[in-house]
Amino acid sequence: MKGTALVICGLLLSEAFAVSVLNETPVNTHANTHQKIAYFSQVMRISPQAAKVGVDLCPTCINFTGQAIDMLLNIILQSGVVGSCGALCSLLEQKTGSQALGAVCNILCDIVGIEEFIKLVQEADLDPIYFCELLKACPIKDDGDAKITSFTVSPTSGPQGTFQIDLEFESKNGTGTGELILECQTVDHIPAEGGFLAEPQPAGQYSKLFNLKAEPNPDCDPTQGPCEQWLPGNYTVKIFICNGECGSKHPHSQIYDTAETSFTITQ
Repeated sequence: MKGTALVICGLLLSEAFAVSVLNETPVNTHANTHQKIAYFSQVMRISPQAAKVGVDLCPTCINFTGQAIDMLLNIILQSGVVGSCGALCSLLEQKTGSQALGAVCNILCDIVGIEEFIKLVQEADLDPIYFCELLKACPIKDDGDAKITSFTVSPTSGPQGTFQIDLEFESKNGTGTGELILECQTVDHIPAEGGFLAEPQPAGQYSKLFNLKAEPNPDCDPTQGPCEQWLPGNYTVKIFICNGECGSKHPHSQIYDTAETSFTITQ
């Protein structure tokens, strides 16, 4: 019964999150480092057989944690002893103004109890994937692998606009819960990157398609940091396929493979 409730809650709340980390939509904190502008978007995913373990609760947990773990740490440090999941999650809801975050907090906290939940929040050290693995909301697979077989961008040269990035990779043992990170090295050195949740997959061949919107964003606020202008010149795009969070020093984390390609923006 609890499992059904978790799945339903994940479906109901999926649209309530304003998220950035690895599904068809970004979910982690790797959108854009200074203003979280979503230059990258995933437009298609080919996954013949999705892993059945944790496919509903895992993305919900990671979405929640990416937004709430920093606030939860502050609440724990400021409030000291918190007596129940309801009390902690009520404080989270009050401070964020989000009923959705409060509701998911209660569900995840009830899985392990308040004392263990607080311990895991502190142990995770702002790593959403590791936290959800500790919570057993996301599967762990330490013998996974992924090898990039093709990584291209189209067109290779053209004016400002949308460039299509095609990734193909294969896995012999299957993959664990992780993420795909895309980084674009721009002419004016303003960070442009995106992160996407990579749910566990069985052994096989996979293809993913992304769009890079390489044109000035009208919503970029120059008072919050420099705005990428996508000037004429050469651009390098890198991709990382990771088990766990890319670059994490926690257990169950590694970079499976990385590759890079390039394109040119003309006048």
